[in-house]
Amino acid sequence: MAFRATIGGTSHVFADLRDLMAKATPIRSGDQLAGIAAASQEECVAAKLALADLPLKAILAEPLIPYDDDEVTRLILDGHDGRAFAAVASLTVGAFRDWLLSEQATPAALAALAPGITPEVAAAVSKLMRNQDLILAARKCRVVTRFRNTIGLAGTMAVRLQPNHPSDDAGGIAASIVDGLMYGAGDATIGINPASDSLPVIGDLLKLLDEIIQRHAIPTQGCVLTHVTSSIELINRGVPVDLVFQSVAGTERANTTFGVGLAMLKEGLDAARSLKRGTIGDNVMYFETGQGSALSAGAHHGVDQQTLEARAQAVARAFSPLLVNTVVGFIGPEYLYDGKQILRAGLEDHFCGKLMGVPTGCDICYTNHAEADQDDMDTLLTCLAAAGVSYIMGVPGADDVMLNYQSTSFHDALYVREVFGLKRAPEFEAWLQSLELTDAAGHLLPARAGHRLIAAE
Repeated sequence: MAFRATIGGTSHVFADLRDLMAKATPIRSGDQLAGIAAASQEECVAAKLALADLPLKAILAEPLIPYDDDEVTRLILDGHDGRAFAAVASLTVGAFRDWLLSEQATPAALAALAPGITPEVAAAVSKLMRNQDLILAARKCRVVTRFRNTIGLAGTMAVRLQPNHPSDDAGGIAASIVDGLMYGAGDATIGINPASDSLPVIGDLLKLLDEIIQRHAIPTQGCVLTHVTSSIELINRGVPVDLVFQSVAGTERANTTFGVGLAMLKEGLDAARSLKRGTIGDNVMYFETGQGSALSAGAHHGVDQQTLEARAQAVARAFSPLLVNTVVGFIGPEYLYDGKQILRAGLEDHFCGKLMGVPTGCDICYTNHAEADQDDMDTLLTCLAAAGVSYIMGVPGADDVMLNYQSTSFHDALYVREVFGLKRAPEFEAWLQSLELTDAAGHLLPARAGHRLIAAE
């Protein structure tokens, strides 16, 4: 089905919904690389006009990737909650945007709607929204998850403590963990990206995390961000695994390049839950996504990268995760060229995830060959804090010495907590107070010489 819109006497024709969605997307380098981006701002505006008049039901009726060709499409359509969708089923994409920004879209209404929102619907409406719209609508969406603490409550923002080391040195990792804890970071998870894929090395890192968490009774969870098959094998060997991690994408072919499929993710979920290590909940999965991953794998099917990102979040949603984050600027300038594109993508990813009921955080980051700097990250951090982001990264000095990219630091988290009055996960906040690391308001206290947390490590 072709779509048309006229601007200034010029008629623009879009071959199908996939073409219309791609052309309506704010310009970014990845879609240009794929040859599917709008050729001009006028064509982009024309696509938005046509998309605004499209009924939401029409998006459900025209899968961007055929049902028979892709298990992600089957997951999305087979799992769609028609009763939840009924609340907005009569709307066009443009009218849905207006509703999301209205007082009718309360947190309760949005929570009830989430199971009825497909990633294509979320992506479509995001393409009509300004940055401030993405912030306002996402701020009203609350997604709460639990394992050893509670993440996503209103007025809170968690931090993943990321103590990576280029040689997986236990002493270096432990020092970074203590550093982060002293700054009040680590309530989302203490998550290590290992330099090695050796099972014995990964097992030792998991044991290190478990020892620190158990010794100090820290109400948080550990994770080594290895392949799901490695986590399953380590669980079978009796290694203490809290969270099972996996990077996922928005198409079956792209996930195949990651070495995963939906059945494998379900196996990881079941294995982690069988350990019953959560004290207050059983959200045991941790997923990372990122715009451009399907294109980089040659598995994008001509679909724009932002819509594919929303589909990746739908994959994550199916497994009741504790944490999901977009590594927004990590894949490189081939996909998000500069700070402006990274900012827009971060706000889109956060909005679409939250609208679908995904506990969305963000690795606010860039690579050193992108046209971006730490001021751009400050802007995105501030916007996401205003939008109610579930969690961010805490990297010593914001410079990851193993992955060689720039992210956010423990100090950056303190900045947004101060500006927006954001608390940590309540159980973690209480633990910090019990160690006299923070006061009742959550502000850091000067660490005494010989503090037991430092002395113990």
